[in-house]
Amino acid sequence: MLGLVNGKAELVAPSHCIGHGACATACPMQGIELVFGTEKRGVDIPAVASDFQTNVPGIYIAGELGGMGLIRNAIEQGRQAMVEIIKAAPGRAGAPLDVVIVGAGPAGISASLAALQAGLKAVTLEQDSFGGTVAHFPRGKLVMTAPADLPIYGRVNLRETSKEELLGFWAKVKADTGLKITYSERLEKIEREGNAFRVVTGKSTFLAGAVLLAIGRRGTPRTLDVPGEDLEKVVYRLIEPEQYRNQRVLVVGGGDSALEAACSVAEESKTEVVLSYRGDGFSRAKPKNRERLKQLEGSGAVRVMLGSDVRQIEHRHVVLAYEGKNERIENDAVIVCVGGVLPTPLLKSMGISIETKYGTA
Repeated sequence: MLGLVNGKAELVAPSHCIGHGACATACPMQGIELVFGTEKRGVDIPAVASDFQTNVPGIYIAGELGGMGLIRNAIEQGRQAMVEIIKAAPGRAGAPLDVVIVGAGPAGISASLAALQAGLKAVTLEQDSFGGTVAHFPRGKLVMTAPADLPIYGRVNLRETSKEELLGFWAKVKADTGLKITYSERLEKIEREGNAFRVVTGKSTFLAGAVLLAIGRRGTPRTLDVPGEDLEKVVYRLIEPEQYRNQRVLVVGGGDSALEAACSVAEESKTEVVLSYRGDGFSRAKPKNRERLKQLEGSGAVRVMLGSDVRQIEHRHVVLAYEGKNERIENDAVIVCVGGVLPTPLLKSMGISIETKYGTA
């Protein structure tokens, strides 16, 4: 990804970056800094200190919600955040629980194991599926990670694995360690109550001395905000490509999830796939996905429409702005893969500050 050009470090293959931060760690001169967003594209990040504590004392954030989404980073952040929570002695608040952990993805699992190892009175809440974002990946999706250490369990030697293998691994960790997760608990609010926090979900209420948010950034998909987006044929993630056999499918987006969805659906029998992206290329996607798409485009299985925008979604058609005119295309299904929205209102209701980063650390 990095190379020396005329004696100076330059980005020679930026699309190869998977965000694990190993380059910054390995640089002997500390000359590499990880940043969020770009000069033009801002990224909203909660204000979090080096101890993972937000500007609200007692509320901590780890994992993808804080901006770093790679599995290894999330595992390490979950563990480190719990170390900091233990140092703060949440039991002094006199609440029934020392800590509530919200989210059962890699960061939440790691933090929960650290809490279990330390003998804390803790509960882990998950609104959906064990394993976090990975549980919603398409079947067979390759997942990139790096070796990491899980509390209680030990070394995790995973690099490139599939969704199914990774979920199987998490299930084994849960069984081997006795980790308990409370499911179907969607976080609604967190309120200060004396020296503790009242954590309210759609089903229950918990009182704890500290809260760790490990909820990720993808719980609320980013929408297109176009007419017809509320039709039943519009979804925001691909689960099973087989359901789109014999259909005309529009996939919207330019990242890995969009390319993987378009390619997976195109490989099903008798499908017609259009991939719409308003950018001029797929520089953010992994090389493997770009090559796969190139092959399918070359065979006619996928029509790629760069520089296009969805204008309207109809029952049997979609309207795209493309090359200076509106093009109306026959369509049976739309898969929108344009990322997720930070749960800003929820965070602000807790008093957590949000910063917009434009290529800054």
